[in-house]
Amino acid sequence: MKFFKTLLFTALTVLCFSTASAQTANNEEKLSLNSGTIDNQFEYVIRRSNSWQDYKTVKKTWLYALKAHTIDSLNAVHKDLNDTRAVVETQAKEIEGLKANLANTKTSLDNTIAEKDSMVLFGMQTSKPNYSLILWSIVGVLSALLLFFIYKFKNSNAITKQAKKTLAETEEEFEEHRRVALEREQKVRRQLQDEINKQKNNG
Repeated sequence: MKFFKTLLFTALTVLCFSTASAQTANNEEKLSLNSGTIDNQFEYVIRRSNSWQDYKTVKKTWLYALKAHTIDSLNAVHKDLNDTRAVVETQAKEIEGLKANLANTKTSLDNTIAEKDSMVLFGMQTSKPNYSLILWSIVGVLSALLLFFIYKFKNSNAITKQAKKTLAETEEEFEEHRRVALEREQKVRRQLQDEINKQKNNG
């Protein structure tokens, strides 16, 4: 009976250990130096780098790959930002044009209403109710277009702000990781030099 309990306990222990190892392996397989987010790529380098005391020794090729991927990400953000700026500028010009058209239409409407005896619209005689209806319809359409482009302009402006924020966060993250990597490399070099000096002194 005691042997059976020991055997059962051993089997359960091996099963739990195997499950945990499989989960850890799956998590590590998801991390890659050449795919995923920048954060995942840094995590990959940190986990796969060799440990030495409190430090990590990182392959230069990995650092260069991280640098290239980060620069690619920054370039993509810059491109999106420039494209958004171009859209915003185009829509701003369209809004200004609509504002000018709307102002001219309202001025024309005011002048026409002031001239009570003149019911000519686009060279055609029309009744006063129809005349007002057509002009106000034009004003309504232009106003709707103006509101639409103002909405698009604000939406593009929000996208631009978000792109700037994302760019700043990415640059800050890159600088922080680069600083930490350099500090680690410098510490490792100093530690190695100290060990070399100790070996020389002992010799």
